[in-house]
Amino acid sequence: MADAQKIAEESIVLMKNVGNQLPLNAAAVKSIAVIGSHADVGVPSGGGSAQVDPPGGNAAPTPPAQGQQAGPGGGFGGRGGAQYFPSSPLKYIRAKVPGAKVEYNEGTDPAAAAALAKTAQVAIVFVNQPMSEGRDAATLSLPDKQDDLVSAVAAANPHTIVVSETGGPVSMPWADKVSAILEAWFPGIGGGPAIANILFGDVNPSAKLPVTFAKSENDVPHPQIAGLSLMPPPGAGRGGAGAGPGGGGGRGGMPPFDVPYTEKLEVGYKWFDAQNKEPLFAFGHGLSYTSFAYSGLHATAAGHSVTVSFSVKNAGKRAGKEIAEVYASLPAGAGEPPKRLIGWQKVDLAAGESKTVNLTIDPLYLSIFNEAKEGFEVAAGAYKISAGGSSKSLPLSQTVNLQ
Repeated sequence: MADAQKIAEESIVLMKNVGNQLPLNAAAVKSIAVIGSHADVGVPSGGGSAQVDPPGGNAAPTPPAQGQQAGPGGGFGGRGGAQYFPSSPLKYIRAKVPGAKVEYNEGTDPAAAAALAKTAQVAIVFVNQPMSEGRDAATLSLPDKQDDLVSAVAAANPHTIVVSETGGPVSMPWADKVSAILEAWFPGIGGGPAIANILFGDVNPSAKLPVTFAKSENDVPHPQIAGLSLMPPPGAGRGGAGAGPGGGGGRGGMPPFDVPYTEKLEVGYKWFDAQNKEPLFAFGHGLSYTSFAYSGLHATAAGHSVTVSFSVKNAGKRAGKEIAEVYASLPAGAGEPPKRLIGWQKVDLAAGESKTVNLTIDPLYLSIFNEAKEGFEVAAGAYKISAGGSSKSLPLSQTVNLQ
């Protein structure tokens, strides 16, 4: 349990924190509304062959309400069929503030949830998007009108915090209406205490996004995939391997179809860079309850390898960990996307402390594939080496030449 909680704490990403809404001050908070995503009983898990059965059984075995649809994944991942680990965020939030009034609303009625939120000092809304290996998500939108739920609560309480429990990026049309956003992913059996520890500052968040969150579905390479219209309704058929695209030649009542990868090398953050599209939250983004400053980049080339060093300082008043990231822009004639991640290191710093990050970059990370030679090679020319806290925050840069 301790290891599971530690992993969850190191994985939760603080994506937004306006006015230092977080961490919550346990001594000052007198009332909290906790809303949605079965936070009263547990945290969700992903579906498919990697799914782990919750100890004691599913903590939230209730079916979808009338008129609602199960989420992507059918039997493996629908909101009603999703597996929930018995690790209740509500339980651990209450333990942080034993003298406060902490009330729960299931979130199926936005108006009722907003009414509760209006009476509370702080509102914490949990949202989820069930996911499974066996079925592609047809949209980035949260299921079951959860976007409406967040918007209603945010309109009722200016101190609204969202905890997102998803397996990947989702649309967040309400992002500018809430004061803080945590991406907790599917946090596992230690998820409840980990989320509470992040919310109240017992743990300083240090994770960074391994994906890009788009402002709009229209900003991704394929906003609509025509073949997904052939997908059987959630819950139909097996719902596991073979029930969705790529599931074994059309098994599960769905014919196979092709998806043209017209973006070629411009996958993920490389697409947003190449198309000059500003993401909602960039690849590598992640906030802390302290701040960090970068200085003194020194990059040297030796053969096909590059060594990089720079300083990271904790400029805040509390200890924290920073994942320092290094990117390379290849020579102009290489035909590559604007930059690629080539290295990173997590640095643990006391308040006011500085440390030097030293990285030796594997030549493979600087290579491109030569189809004619059927192998990887390092192109000769000028390489721009950049360092910073995310793919969109790189205050340090230097050019080196590789032969």
